[in-house]
Amino acid sequence: MNDTIVTVVGNVVDSPRRVSLENGAVTNFRMASTARRYDARTEQFVDAGTLWVDVECWNTLSGNVSASVSKGDPVIVHGALTTHSWESESGPRSKPRIKAFAVGPNLGKGRALFTRDKSGRGAEPADAQGDESGAAPEEPFPSGNGELQAGRDYVGADAALEDVNADDLAPEPAHV
Repeated sequence: MNDTIVTVVGNVVDSPRRVSLENGAVTNFRMASTARRYDARTEQFVDAGTLWVDVECWNTLSGNVSASVSKGDPVIVHGALTTHSWESESGPRSKPRIKAFAVGPNLGKGRALFTRDKSGRGAEPADAQGDESGAAPEEPFPSGNGELQAGRDYVGADAALEDVNADDLAPEPAHV
């Protein structure tokens, strides 16, 4: 099957709604993307049409989106474009929908603090595993004053890149 893959940049226009179903959890929200162009005649930017699209996020992405995204947030959504169709009193209706593979903040509009899921982490160094009680150490919240933070910021050129591990290069399964 050939999916139409799209990436849409816009703003969340309603609060995300999370629902648990028999086949997993889903979070839905609506977003708007308005194109802008420069009008040389008036020498100013003008808004073009607005694309309104529903976004659905499943399973792990569902939980992360519902915990991270709010109405008004600038986001970037990447996923498969589909059409939701239904029958109404006035006849057949349809609207676009994106089954999201990834959702993230638009960092051109602000800053974000990323917190990695523990289930998505690989092996950590022994000193990062926590104390003898098994509790993970607290990560400092960024102060915003430009200080480097151990474990978050590159300290020198040697820390900028990791060696390539051939085991990490295995192909990923296709999205279904």
